[in-house]
Amino acid sequence: MKAIAIRRYGGPEVVEYTELPDPKVGPDSVLVQVRAAGVNPVDWKVREGRLDGLIDAHFPLVMGWDAAGVVRAVGGGVTEFEPGDEVYGYVRKDTVEHGTYAELVAAPVRTLARRPAALNWAQCGGLPLAGLTALQALRAVRVGAGDTVLVHAAAGGVGHLAVQLARAFGARVIGTAGERNHDYLRGLGAEPVAHGEGLAERVRAMAPDGVDAAVDLVGGGAAGLSAALVADPARIASVADYGVRALGGQYVWARPDAAGLAELAELADAGRLTVTVASTFPLAQAASAQALNAEGRTRGKIVLLTC
Repeated sequence: MKAIAIRRYGGPEVVEYTELPDPKVGPDSVLVQVRAAGVNPVDWKVREGRLDGLIDAHFPLVMGWDAAGVVRAVGGGVTEFEPGDEVYGYVRKDTVEHGTYAELVAAPVRTLARRPAALNWAQCGGLPLAGLTALQALRAVRVGAGDTVLVHAAAGGVGHLAVQLARAFGARVIGTAGERNHDYLRGLGAEPVAHGEGLAERVRAMAPDGVDAAVDLVGGGAAGLSAALVADPARIASVADYGVRALGGQYVWARPDAAGLAELAELADAGRLTVTVASTFPLAQAASAQALNAEGRTRGKIVLLTC
């Protein structure tokens, strides 16, 4: 199969478009022919070795944890899927080696669900990790009907999904973003607010009765600022700042969750969740896609297409 692999940690120069053996399919896995693979910040952080202290890596290492595609074969113990099924998933395993930047990936069934029919392949490829991150962060801070929730970096890959999910749960959403993204956020149902100096005062003016919960998707002090706005620090979640725990808040690292993926697909098929795809790249241009992602200014998602 064709795949994007690295043989050592480093910058974009270590990325190879290469030929590797097809993956083996274990008893509780399925072989997926990948149609689309989302690009996430964790991908280039893996490439740079930033996760080396957390997860064992083996080279050559195929990057990527997001995939959408078609089941081609199933393991002996699999009853959930059969060849021909269209699926999508957050295919994070216990080690980093056999990722989704490839024509084929062996995916444990616990990481997969049937893909939402309402979304195209690129959108499905961009949804799993970002969607589960948004969903699990909102669940962690118990966002529900009648709440006012502050979403930091609301126009980004995770943020634009968190906005839509919070709205689907019945919450009012205040979302931070640059001015160029304010109309975009309004279209998603959020009330935009400019980030930067004076943010706390601007949020207080918009929500004089206070903010019930906050989700930090950017780091850089957003969790600390949220602590001045949210009465109960346990209702502050961050996916970018482990220090949120010292404030009494919650750090969220998304877990593969088939039920969560099924919930996201149901919302998408009901017309309550969509995925903005900012750019698509062919698989061979994965290094360029990662470079764009690393700039941190993308509205929505960047996705690799294998065909």
